[in-house]
Amino acid sequence: MGVVIAIDHGTKKTGFAVTDSMRIITEPLDVFHGTGESLLGHIAGLCDERNVERFVIGMPFDMDGTESGRAAEVRVFGEQLTAFLGAKNGPGFTPIPITYQDERLSTKEADSLLVEAGYTGEARKIRRDSWSALVFLREWLSSGEPGD
Repeated sequence: MGVVIAIDHGTKKTGFAVTDSMRIITEPLDVFHGTGESLLGHIAGLCDERNVERFVIGMPFDMDGTESGRAAEVRVFGEQLTAFLGAKNGPGFTPIPITYQDERLSTKEADSLLVEAGYTGEARKIRRDSWSALVFLREWLSSGEPGD
């Protein structure tokens, strides 16, 4: 088994969290500031450092359970990520599966965790996206690791 990387995709910055291969430890990674190919390259670097089994990407839903306006952008990002990694790794590359996880209220929960951990002000703000990824990664794990 490999690790799972959670991605909280944003328009300017993206948060990341990871679990170990045994699914015992979950931890936030640094937030990446950037978009497009630089973001995809950053994720490829994360993959080079780890044996990645799956990506869990936060899917923005409205409170009524329907996909928000940004949901289509997130799905396009998932497609671009798969294509980028395929092009980077060549013809024998097996695509890394992507699961889209409901990220509703993950920012609010992340803020609570950050406060509990003693972060305030700017320190909390710069970590928020990765801690949001941590929240929905934990939710995905506790729901039995469903695939898409």
